[in-house]
Amino acid sequence: MKNKYEDAIKLLEDNGVVYEIVKHPPAVTTEDADKFIEGKIGCRTKTMFMTDQKKRRFYMLVMDDKDRLDMKEFAELVGEKRVKMASEETLFNKLGNEAGVVSPFGLVNDEEKEVQFYFDNAILKEEIMTFHPNINTQTLFFKTEDLFKMLKNMGYEVHFVDLNK
Repeated sequence: MKNKYEDAIKLLEDNGVVYEIVKHPPAVTTEDADKFIEGKIGCRTKTMFMTDQKKRRFYMLVMDDKDRLDMKEFAELVGEKRVKMASEETLFNKLGNEAGVVSPFGLVNDEEKEVQFYFDNAILKEEIMTFHPNINTQTLFFKTEDLFKMLKNMGYEVHFVDLNK
């Protein structure tokens, strides 16, 4: 299973994405990460990996790290009765990620393309996004439009949702 820092960087470079890296001590929470990149321009994101109750459908959602997710609302938006955070075991088996480093770069391991990708419209206007590159000791900064281009090239359709209305 792929999922090293090098895979994330290769994905960016293969897609012609210009990026900046900030190295820092391990960041376990988004609050930790925010402290390490304070003063830099870019939307602080959190990426959530969820599943339906029977673990047949998988969802990745990127949203502002300051917002709280209403799981019931998200379930309704994706046409599920209920969704839940995927277990650490499911997360690792599906994306090769560990809790705290979930990002679109984990999709390199979704060989069956089973994960549906969602993006909160509230941060669509942000020009720069931030993500961990499959490790929590670095944060990447790159253009939002490049994220969408990279996902399309990987074979993913981006679904846009309005959260926290």
